[in-house]
Amino acid sequence: MGEPLVSLTGLTKWFEIGGGMFRRPLHVRAVDDVSLVIQRGETLALVGESGSGKTTLGRTILRLLEPTDGEIQFAGKIVTHLKDKDLKWLRRKAQMIPQDPYSSLNPTYPVNKALEEPLVIHGLGNRQERWERILTALDSVHLTPPEFFAHKYPHMLSGGQRQRVVVARAMILDPEFIVADEPVSMLDASVKVSILRILKEIQENLGVGFLHITHDLATAHHFAERIGIMYAGKLVEMGPHESLLTEPLHPYTQALIEAIPDPDPENRFRERPALPGEPPSLVNPPAGCRFHPRCPIAREGLCDVEEPLLRELRPGHFVACHLAE
Repeated sequence: MGEPLVSLTGLTKWFEIGGGMFRRPLHVRAVDDVSLVIQRGETLALVGESGSGKTTLGRTILRLLEPTDGEIQFAGKIVTHLKDKDLKWLRRKAQMIPQDPYSSLNPTYPVNKALEEPLVIHGLGNRQERWERILTALDSVHLTPPEFFAHKYPHMLSGGQRQRVVVARAMILDPEFIVADEPVSMLDASVKVSILRILKEIQENLGVGFLHITHDLATAHHFAERIGIMYAGKLVEMGPHESLLTEPLHPYTQALIEAIPDPDPENRFRERPALPGEPPSLVNPPAGCRFHPRCPIAREGLCDVEEPLLRELRPGHFVACHLAE
């Protein structure tokens, strides 16, 4: 299969809060001991509730946040604690597509300036060459004719058009890896499909690796080869999308799948089990399995005492649950 594009080993990111002269600081365990691999040209979808640590994980992989512990490798190079001045090459090879197309573009920049800025920062091409790359990037995200959109300002574009510009900006440096953080969550349903189709085209045509962060299992199913499930900073299940969605092994994954709306009108009143309680505090998470206070099958004396490790129960399908079979 070759060398992985991204490899994480025990990646941890804690945030320090509070503290003072007479008080010890507390720590928010946003990402806690996560290990995974993403191959070149592969899409891994990361799914979980809000606050589960998905975005923090993506930002830490890109070294927008300093890891607390663990190791990050990109294309075989360890980048865990490199200084900013040594990360310029990574900034070109790895890009991010943020969630909000309204706040991610400078309102004072026309589209061509927004797309030219990363080319200037990295010293790529003369003015004419940069203009040609801008037009090619706009054309690749189906903003045609590109000359028409190049001089538009963000307020002159729809939400879907803005997000296409954001995708074009991420792709203009020819990256090898993209973190797409809820890239369609703020768009209308009809627009979501077109944006996801563009991202899929980019993956297939250019061999770009994706970490697709989402709370939508249906989107993950159509866009990703593998799906990882995060809960309270931990990776609790990971596997091929068909295996994970048809035979989920972790009770949390099972609950997420049960919560997917059913398009069949006859099933619209079907009862679905609700998870009791709220997700645990990331400041003082419970001992043992973090999901056990809400788990319908938790076993006292085991799940509340010993934290489960990810283990392979099916080919390529891993789960962190003592009772999964």
